[in-house]
Order: sequence, then C-alpha cells, then structure tokens
Amino acid sequence: MTKTNKIIYWIATLWLSLGMVSTGIVQLIKLPEEVDMMTRLGYPLHFLTLLGIWKLLGVAAVLIPRYPLLKEWAYAGFFFAMSGAVYSHIAVRDLWSELFGPTLLLILTIVSWYFRPADRKTISVQL
Repeated sequence: MTKTNKIIYWIATLWLSLGMVSTGIVQLIKLPEEVDMMTRLGYPLHFLTLLGIWKLLGVAAVLIPRYPLLKEWAYAGFFFAMSGAVYSHIAVRDLWSELFGPTLLLILTIVSWYFRPADRKTISVQL
C-alpha cells in the first residue's frame, strides 16, 4: 500500500467514523429534529435506536484491528443505511440539501472500503 493510499484511507475512515458516531448519538438520544425527519420519511421511531446502535458498533468494527469479515459487514451496513437514506429523501421529494449528509457518508464509506489496507481485507479464494 502506498503512502498516499494510506493517507486517503485514514482521512476517509476518520471522517466516516466521526459522521457515523455523531449521527448515531443523535439518533440514540432522539433529537427532536431527527424524530421529525424520521416521521417525515415514514419510518417508525424505533428505527432511530436500531440505526444508532448499528452505527456505533459499525464504527468500532471498522476501527479495531483484525476481524476483516466483521469490517466487511460494517461497510455493507453503512452502504445500505446511507444509500437507503439517500433514496428515502429522494422518494419524499426532500430538498437537495437534505441529501448532502447521507451522500457524503456514502462516498466516505466507498472510499474507506476501497483504500483499506490488505490486513483489513478478507482473503478471497480463487477456484
């Protein structure tokens, strides 16, 4: 892994982690603005707790050493959650400004996953 790739990985991963932790906490404490948004999107409010817990656990999985398969699951969860958020905002015809946060986290998820070091990847078996 080149030094440039390592820098890209850590910048993307740290920003992704910060975004997921901050939104996860906001969802866990059920900030009124977050409750209003989930209601507007048509989701039950218990999703806030579920998403908040999953985001915090996902950040822990991405940041701790080893456990590459667990990291793959965390990245997949981040991808599904953020692409689902983008789609949900589009479906209810939200303003484009509402798409910025989930789109940024989706891009950071992809960049972090793509540039992750070899010891954080699962070993693929060639048949």
